[in-house]
Amino acid sequence: MTKTVTLYDTTLRDGTQGTGISFSVADKLRVAHKLDDFGIDYIEGGWPGSNPRDEAFFSEAAQHTWKQAKLTAFGMTRRGKLKVEDDDQVQKLLDAKTPVVCVVGKTWPLHVTEVFRVSLEENLAMIADTVSYLKSHGREVLYDAEHFFDSFKEDPEYSLATIRAASEAGADLIVLCETNGGALPEFVAEVTARAIKELGKGVGIHTHNDGGVGVANALAAVRAGAVQVQGTINGYGERVGNCNLITIAAALQLKMGIPVVEDLTKLRELSLFVDELANVAPDIRAPYVGRAAFTHKGGLHVHAVQKLARTYEHVQPQLVGNEQVISISDMSGQSNILAKAEKLGFKLDKGDPKAAAILTEVKQLESEGYEFESSDASFDLLIRRHLTDYQSPVETLAYECVSNHDAARHYDNCSATIKLKVGDEMPYTVGDGDGPVNALDCAMRKALEPHFPKLKSLTLTDYKVRIIDGHQGTGAKTRVHIESTDGSRRWSTVGVSYNIIDASWKALMDSIEYCLLG
Repeated sequence: MTKTVTLYDTTLRDGTQGTGISFSVADKLRVAHKLDDFGIDYIEGGWPGSNPRDEAFFSEAAQHTWKQAKLTAFGMTRRGKLKVEDDDQVQKLLDAKTPVVCVVGKTWPLHVTEVFRVSLEENLAMIADTVSYLKSHGREVLYDAEHFFDSFKEDPEYSLATIRAASEAGADLIVLCETNGGALPEFVAEVTARAIKELGKGVGIHTHNDGGVGVANALAAVRAGAVQVQGTINGYGERVGNCNLITIAAALQLKMGIPVVEDLTKLRELSLFVDELANVAPDIRAPYVGRAAFTHKGGLHVHAVQKLARTYEHVQPQLVGNEQVISISDMSGQSNILAKAEKLGFKLDKGDPKAAAILTEVKQLESEGYEFESSDASFDLLIRRHLTDYQSPVETLAYECVSNHDAARHYDNCSATIKLKVGDEMPYTVGDGDGPVNALDCAMRKALEPHFPKLKSLTLTDYKVRIIDGHQGTGAKTRVHIESTDGSRRWSTVGVSYNIIDASWKALMDSIEYCLLG
């Protein structure tokens, strides 16, 4: 595959500057290999001169084999009035032993004189000296022109002089940085074209998303002739974040016809993998890869996409590793029910009384506070109860929860007693836990695991509580969502009640039933 635009990932450096984002050295290596497998061209591992963790990463990474990606170390130009060979942080870039080095330098006179506190001429020398020194040691050198677009507004001639200095010193690629994230696409395209004309060759683009147009700005730069896009997976980064490489990869390849990776169907998998390691909940509304990206809720929409998907889908979801989802809610029509039933293996015709009955129950339950849009397993069970002679293998006969608090002894404990019916047996068990739901879960496992060993693999991965009609205060209804996994599948269930423990038990029992169906 011939590439005219390369992808440069800075998740492991710029991305970790985002609030709440942190990776261990082991995590960074796992992410780097995932990026390499996906087909990212450049992987920026960090700033070896800034912290021990990044130095440890580069030391470890040097022992690994990389399929195609070029591992890159990031740093800055030499400090003012200091010889480049005497600058420790420049030496650490060489010590990282990466084939590529990316150095950032000041473009904006405001930063040169007020932050670096050197003359404009000295700044040009700092840029040229650092680039030529790194080139003399056999490195591929990328030069990041920080604040290039803000600087260009105030002093275009000096801005161009900085990138000219880097280029003439031997930089392999000049990267224009829209560091503050406030420019608009038209201006980015105009300035990018001017820089390319000045240098006589393509440039890279590095954008931030403070104005909500980080991806749009990067695409505008590519239209103007940029040959590399820098960004982060899922848009992690300082402040609002960076240009989202997940969105960029799909847009370049599917919308602009510019090939960037061999297999785009791994896009969603990559997005979820990095979210998981970063301990970040995936954005369900993320373009292309979010769970809601190809979810259809309104009855008219569902009716249309069943006949022709592209009526409401801008690309085929499978191209990016996603799938079409027909959502169920009080806005649903029979088309939603028919589509969902078919996906579960049940054939229903339009006008079938059973479809009408399911739709009626869904709308009634949602009026009571249930929400099936993100509770796939609970809806699966609802359909089965209508369309088959399905009976739950477990019947709840009774349960009780007790919470004990002793301030004097600094003691807190919850216990639960449950009585169930499984076939002809009626197990009666007690469990302790950190809270009532944990106690119920423990008691449930004691009662059911001897009958259903499969439940040993059941894990609750998320528990959410939502107050319905909050104006009723403590008398309001509670909706509980539980997300579960058995190690290979993930599913969600819902329960609603005025009693939070009862709502939790309903969601928990749905989760158990669904687990036993697998």
